[in-house]
Amino acid sequence: MALQLQCNAYNLHFPTHPSLPSTKIFSAAATPLTSSRRALSLFAITGIGLSNFGSSSSICSWYVSDFVDLPNSGGVKALELRIGDGETPLNGDKVIIHYYGRLAAKQGWRFDSTYDHKDANGEPVPFEFVLGSGKVISGIESAVRSMKVGGIRRVVIPPSEGYQNTSQEPIPPNFFDRQRLFTTIFNPTRLANGEGSTLGIIIFDIELLSLRRH
Repeated sequence: MALQLQCNAYNLHFPTHPSLPSTKIFSAAATPLTSSRRALSLFAITGIGLSNFGSSSSICSWYVSDFVDLPNSGGVKALELRIGDGETPLNGDKVIIHYYGRLAAKQGWRFDSTYDHKDANGEPVPFEFVLGSGKVISGIESAVRSMKVGGIRRVVIPPSEGYQNTSQEPIPPNFFDRQRLFTTIFNPTRLANGEGSTLGIIIFDIELLSLRRH
């Protein structure tokens, strides 16, 4: 219920994609998709970045109702967009992910995306980190920990599991995006006004591409 209220308060509409089948395919209980569907990228699955945000609060209501609490995550809520069929990472594994990060307090503004990080050939560069290292925000570690390679998961991360300081990764490489993100989350005036429970809510769509076991 609290998540629903926060969603409505920010007029936050989760993106959809016209090529997707009925919404039930995103249910946490959905069966794995065929190999051809698994080959779809995070971009194709979520449609984020296509400026096709929903125009009705019912979209927000449906997505929130299908989220589940991740065990021992500190309140991180997850929605399975695609269930992987590969290995599940363990502490010490290097995990490689693609992600889109959005800020609830800015109506779902996308503050960073690995698809915007390009190599010399113009190809998107995934994000890598060692699970359990504490390098990234806790909410991402909690999300990835129970995923399988090939899966895509949308997570709503509460402030307590999100950015606690400006050195935690992932950090937007663009200076202006970085400034807007952190000046919103750590706004001293709004924090003093008691808005700390909502300012730092972030939404990540995460695709677990691969892992390297050590």
